[in-house]
Amino acid sequence: MKKVELLAPAGSVDKAKIAFMYGADAVYAGTSKLSLRTRAEMNTDTLEETIKYAHSIGKKVYVALNIYAQDEDYEEIEKEVKRLDDIHADAIIASDVGVIDTIKKVAKNMDIHISTQANTVSLHAANFWHKYGAKRVILARELSKEKIKYIMENKPKDLEVEMFIHGAICFAYSGRCYLSKYLSGRCANLGDCAQSCRWQYNFYAREVNNKDSIINLDFDDKGTYLFSSKDMCLIKQIPSIIDMCVDSLKIEGRLKTDYYLATVVRTYRQAIDEYLKLKEEKRENEYNPKKYLEELLKVKTRGLSEFYFSDSNNQDIHDLDGKNENPYYEYGAKVYSNLGNNIYQVEIKNKLSIGDKLQVLFTDSFDKGEFEIKELFDEKTNEKIDTVNPGVKGQLVKINIPFDNLKPGTVIRKVKNK
Repeated sequence: MKKVELLAPAGSVDKAKIAFMYGADAVYAGTSKLSLRTRAEMNTDTLEETIKYAHSIGKKVYVALNIYAQDEDYEEIEKEVKRLDDIHADAIIASDVGVIDTIKKVAKNMDIHISTQANTVSLHAANFWHKYGAKRVILARELSKEKIKYIMENKPKDLEVEMFIHGAICFAYSGRCYLSKYLSGRCANLGDCAQSCRWQYNFYAREVNNKDSIINLDFDDKGTYLFSSKDMCLIKQIPSIIDMCVDSLKIEGRLKTDYYLATVVRTYRQAIDEYLKLKEEKRENEYNPKKYLEELLKVKTRGLSEFYFSDSNNQDIHDLDGKNENPYYEYGAKVYSNLGNNIYQVEIKNKLSIGDKLQVLFTDSFDKGEFEIKELFDEKTNEKIDTVNPGVKGQLVKINIPFDNLKPGTVIRKVKNK
């Protein structure tokens, strides 16, 4: 069986390195102006650095150029496509046919991946993109298992298929939304979504002939999050997805934290590897996603849903409470350097104190890695301290961690009082 690719988001070069460290085979990143996440930290220099680093360890980087472009954008698009070709991006992700045509003219050997924004929901559409020169199609998130299976069984053999397995779901159809532009002047399809669907709303009824007759409709003191969707989670479906021979499994979240990225990538890496091993040993029915689901619930999430994968009529996809919290776990710190004798410099992400319980997110196992803070040292004076609060970005502290050889970038989770 061919190896399935685990594809992770990379909003910065540091996040790309974390994704690779925790098991991603490839990452996708955006250009600074021409992707749908222009607020990510990736820029011209860091994108090139990311690609060089990825290639040095045998990994890949796909670059999103997936805005719906207007005529005045094309001069810059041509320059960007040429630059991406020069720095050896592994593929460009695009959805606008004008942009795709430009890629074919400017960088003839560049692999083209058709963005989920193009709404590929059928074999006919997949075949069209293949004829038009696409290397890969990224399926719309609205497809059911049966429809994906049909596409996989009938598509051209050399056409790759990618699908989302985890992350935020857009209220609009495959992300085509104008709500942000209407309410905030920030256009989602030009990379500047304000996530207006996540806002609180109050709804009113008014009798047409009486402007003072306003009646509130069905909301509590928080308003309502009518437009907010749950997050997609297909951890239970890893066996059926792998068995369908989908080429690439994609995690959403270029604007998420290092902690979110490490947790989710590690979880799906472990799940995929376990199922492949069980399949090789003909013990597929022993796959149990419970521990993986429990792990995914240790990051902030709006509630989880399989969306339409298992049920094309699923109605349990809206997160009407708008919750995006995890009361028991949070990002604690990230290893900066190993000073020897189990003393590490760590970058603080939340308040840490003597007696706090932490968990190391190991890169190659699901061991808890739990320990209690016994000593904290000021990074500059080397004096013992009782508590440290995160101040400026990159603030460091020295800490004793009872595990050897933790790599820079290793994420540490804080366990809050239950």
